[in-house]
Amino acid sequence: MLYTPAGYFCDRLIWERERRDGEGSLSKPILFSNQEYNTLRQEHLQKKTLFEDETFPATVDSLGYKKLGHKSKKVKKIVWKRPKEICDNPEFIVGGASRTDICQGDLGDCWLLAAIASLTLNEKLLYRVIPQEQSFSDGYAGIFHFQFWRYGDWMDVVVDDRIPTIKNQLVFTKSAERNEFWSALLEKAYAKLHGSYEALKGGNTAEGMEDFTGGVTEYYEMNEAPKELYKIMKKALERGSLMGCSIESLVPARFETLTATGLVKGHAYSVTAVEECKQSKLKRSKVRLVRLRNPWGQVEWNGPWSDNSKEWETISKAEKEKLQQQNAEDGEFWMSFKDFKKKFTKIEICNLTPDALEDDKLHKWTVSVNEGRWIRGCSAGGCRKYPNTFWTNPQYRLRLMEEDDDPEDDEVTCTFVVALMQKNRRSKLGVKLLTIGFSIYEVPKEMHGNQQNMQKEFFISNSSKAHCRAFINLREVTQRFRMSPGEYVIVPSTYEPHREGEFLLRVFSEKKNTSEEIENRIEADHPVPNPASNGEESKEDQQFLSFFQQIAVDKMEISANELKDVLNTVVSKNKNIHTEGFSPDNCRSMIALMDMDGTGRLNLQEFRHLWNKIKQWQGIFKRYDFDHTSTISSYEMRNAINDAGFRLNNQLYDIITLRYADENMKVDFDSFISCLVRLEGMFRAFQAFDQDGDGTIRLNVLEWLQLTMYA
Repeated sequence: MLYTPAGYFCDRLIWERERRDGEGSLSKPILFSNQEYNTLRQEHLQKKTLFEDETFPATVDSLGYKKLGHKSKKVKKIVWKRPKEICDNPEFIVGGASRTDICQGDLGDCWLLAAIASLTLNEKLLYRVIPQEQSFSDGYAGIFHFQFWRYGDWMDVVVDDRIPTIKNQLVFTKSAERNEFWSALLEKAYAKLHGSYEALKGGNTAEGMEDFTGGVTEYYEMNEAPKELYKIMKKALERGSLMGCSIESLVPARFETLTATGLVKGHAYSVTAVEECKQSKLKRSKVRLVRLRNPWGQVEWNGPWSDNSKEWETISKAEKEKLQQQNAEDGEFWMSFKDFKKKFTKIEICNLTPDALEDDKLHKWTVSVNEGRWIRGCSAGGCRKYPNTFWTNPQYRLRLMEEDDDPEDDEVTCTFVVALMQKNRRSKLGVKLLTIGFSIYEVPKEMHGNQQNMQKEFFISNSSKAHCRAFINLREVTQRFRMSPGEYVIVPSTYEPHREGEFLLRVFSEKKNTSEEIENRIEADHPVPNPASNGEESKEDQQFLSFFQQIAVDKMEISANELKDVLNTVVSKNKNIHTEGFSPDNCRSMIALMDMDGTGRLNLQEFRHLWNKIKQWQGIFKRYDFDHTSTISSYEMRNAINDAGFRLNNQLYDIITLRYADENMKVDFDSFISCLVRLEGMFRAFQAFDQDGDGTIRLNVLEWLQLTMYA
């Protein structure tokens, strides 16, 4: 067994090793539910049976938990059918997958369908999500698979082709062609990834676009959009970015309500084209137009430049053909860019990552990915409004090394995008999104290269260099920045302290830059206790010796129970610390720490060493017991441990909080001493085994059990 001071808590290192080996990449996606498509398909072809997915069964549990749960009247009408039971000649894709293949059903996932519609505009991206050579004819075994990006990894999701129907009609997403089923099966695979169909209800288009591409989404509120928004949209579509938009509804009850202009409030649309055309019959020579699609597959804008509007008479037949203008109730329509900005309130642009842009050298990004989590009482410090805990949030060092090729105003700057994404909230029943955000601080030059976390004093005396526009309860908060080359610290946080969750922090930059979690070195100043002072003994020391002699009598050694009596007698006399007393287990750990000769008892010298340690730790505890409650905050436990001579990383602080803090995130005196005794003992044991001092030891099972059982 290989053991390091960080031990089996190094989740991030394991993740990095897997990434280097290709696990989770496009070429080697992770098998969701450990199901391998080709193996399962071949198995059922040989058996001449159709695949039935036990991990996402054709039952109510796969539909949902509330409105689509067991008590739903609608659910009782649902019959799961395979496409061959619905129509005579089912096909996976009819004439190529296109945006018109997606029509919303009875599930509130227009956000997802708008993302799928945008995806169809980029064939390369589309067929990464929908692997080709799947059909209902050659090699059909009732099994299909799709690939999604999820929190840094690509996942391959297998489904059977049993789809919810009522009266032989698909309940959820369907195609305009009755015999086409790729969009319905894609929706099913995405529902499986999140636990149920109902889990897909409500969201924003950016979430779907990112899960189809691994890209990063930038948001623009129309009333705050930059002047060059048209050029941004045009350039984004030309480089394959996905784009969605919506009209905010201030009243939740009015979500997805039709306006007089044919637009729907609280509903997601996809932007499918941005063009400028000549108006030959008017003095005004050019007009900017935007093409949008309603995922319902119907209900369109009825204002200027709508399907049958008079504005189309002002342009030539050639211009109409270039724009592929059609008079059809298919959910797709054109409108002027001016009206688009006036009617819509938000636009989302999903920029693609390097693997999606391998053929376009001009638009490559440098991307760094970091996983982390906020843990109550330890690393969930809340935003900057909570200075006593903010500093305990995870910290990431950003190094901007290369400036942009096109600096603004001759200023040397580096452009980068920070994307903070919270993980696994949609999949958990009844769990709401956290309100999240981040701040960026500039690191003083004298601290460049220093890998220690910034302490509370730094954040109190320094204002942030930049921060996200607002803390918000979205899956991801994203913002673009331009800063001078140098070192910075990114601090992701929830708005309030004590909110637990996992997150993914990604930094996208146009040039070579890096971001990584600040990992404190794991070390101890004094793993071996110092000898007792040769100076004059205090009254307390004399009292202590007297107690020791009374208890030890002639043998001059004391057991764990005898140690408990001595410590509790002396500590109880200290009016500044209220304690229920040391437990037998605590005292056994202390014996294990100081027992140099392996007798299970302490002699006078060992006992004196222990007492010196306890006096030192008692002083530290009193220093951080600000409110004189004989407890210290689990957040301040970091500083107390540091003062005791131990430097740990976030994973270890998390574990200490879980092990020693109570439900109010407080650590009492007994637990504090127990923690330091355990740390001291484990560091000393590690050093004893680390003969060559390389920071790594190898133990067999017997040695490991001996070490941990006696600690």
